[in-house]
Amino acid sequence: MASRKQSESPNPAEGPLLEVTDMVVNYGRIQALHGISLQVAHGELVTLLGANGAGKTTTMRALSGLLPLTRGRILFEGRDITQMKAHERVMHGLIQAPEGRGVFPGMTVQDNLDMGCYARPFEQKSEYDSTLEWVFGMFPRLAERRKQVGGTLSGGEQQMLAIGRALMARPRLLLLDEPSMGLAPMIIQQIFRIISEINQQGTTVLLVEQNAQQALARSDRAYILETGEVTKSGSGRDLLTDPAVKSAYLGVG
Repeated sequence: MASRKQSESPNPAEGPLLEVTDMVVNYGRIQALHGISLQVAHGELVTLLGANGAGKTTTMRALSGLLPLTRGRILFEGRDITQMKAHERVMHGLIQAPEGRGVFPGMTVQDNLDMGCYARPFEQKSEYDSTLEWVFGMFPRLAERRKQVGGTLSGGEQQMLAIGRALMARPRLLLLDEPSMGLAPMIIQQIFRIISEINQQGTTVLLVEQNAQQALARSDRAYILETGEVTKSGSGRDLLTDPAVKSAYLGVG
């Protein structure tokens, strides 16, 4: 699995992996997203940054197929998936590790990981074995606790399990929704290091975060969401030094 980046390098002539155009989502009469447009290229780590209520999780749920679009279009690898069901998107490699982790508390770590490949079964056991080995390499703590039930893990371990379960589905695009939420600073550092490593090994990542410092420092690009609209975008490095972003999200200025 160490050669994923090289083996899955895209053709430069290819279009974006994910392209969202004018996405509007309503909750009843309330419009939660007001025409969001964004792109994620093959191999990128892209962050959606914003305060509570900005529309980040709504965006992720719409991309996953859990919320219908009122207007707009979603293209994934050039295919229009706007009307595609959530499980069909999973089969195409659009995989989300949801906010709140969502582990199965009564199932073992091993069984939780196996649920990750339920919708995308392996054709050969050797592929399953190599993917599981890769996930355990990313998360040695999970290997140590593979027979332990998920509900007895710490918060950080449950977050590792949620990401590991998503990786077992071999994502073309990994959606991570608030992976640092509720974790201790030391564990947050570890989670972000792992996210960077996952990306560097070839998995494209779209990350929703409130931890601006950690997210922007590792992102190729980022979008700032405010009240359901994209108000700013740019490279992670540029936004990290942007005075308005520093004032709003980093407590500086």
